Amino acid sequence: MEIRILGAHNLESATSRLSSLVVDGVLALDAGSLTSGLTLEEQARIKAVLLTHHHFDHVRDLATLGLGTWSSGTIDVFAPQAVLDVVASHLMDGTIYPDFTLRPSPEKPSLRLWPLDTGKTTEVAGYAVTPVPVPHSAPCTGYLFSDARGSPDSSGFYTGDTGPGLASACSGLRPGLLITEVTLTDAQQDDALRTGHLTPSLLKVELAVLRQSWGYLPPVIILHMSPPLEREIVQALAQIARELRADIRTAYRDMRVSV
Repeated sequence: MEIRILGAHNLESATSRLSSLVVDGVLALDAGSLTSGLTLEEQARIKAVLLTHHHFDHVRDLATLGLGTWSSGTIDVFAPQAVLDVVASHLMDGTIYPDFTLRPSPEKPSLRLWPLDTGKTTEVAGYAVTPVPVPHSAPCTGYLFSDARGSPDSSGFYTGDTGPGLASACSGLRPGLLITEVTLTDAQQDDALRTGHLTPSLLKVELAVLRQSWGYLPPVIILHMSPPLEREIVQALAQIARELRADIRTAYRDMRVSV
């Protein structure tokens, strides 16, 4: 599988995009930069979108994706029901933009919403997907995903936003790649704890517990960084990688990783 990181930050600017990644060009995880990061032709190849939670920086481009793929067929959008309820009532209610769950027609809409049960593996766009709740300030679901064969070596776990307690939440998984977040620096640890995010030191604790639980530590990709703090975060993560003797990489726009 080839994973393309469309956006690696929690703020958008001329040099940063919001959280979103695409697997093999067809399966999207989160929609913060699905249209700002893809051409119209690339948008038309998307078959399904997995949403981790309802925060705006993770769902924003669903609306523009619906318009951009108007004539390309229906894209299936998956998430726990609570997330879909917020999307339907606030982003897709037809007030600030057309409701693309009903247009161009109710029978063949641009977007169709499908609820997922956490802990239950489901086939989505040809991939085996298992939703796993992770700790955050809003209900959030990470996704273990692999090719249709379900090979552990060819699998990834994307947490979306998460805070302390991640290791406990995903102790039963065995991914070949971990994609998670570090939003703030250690100096903002109180804010991170309050809002359900990680700092470099908080991540270090989670990774140490995961290594003990899993018996190994897969390559780790870090995203959702705050751009003004990125340099400090990158430096701290490099030190943690040395201390843990771990493969920890910070994501960037259009980064590509194979697993």
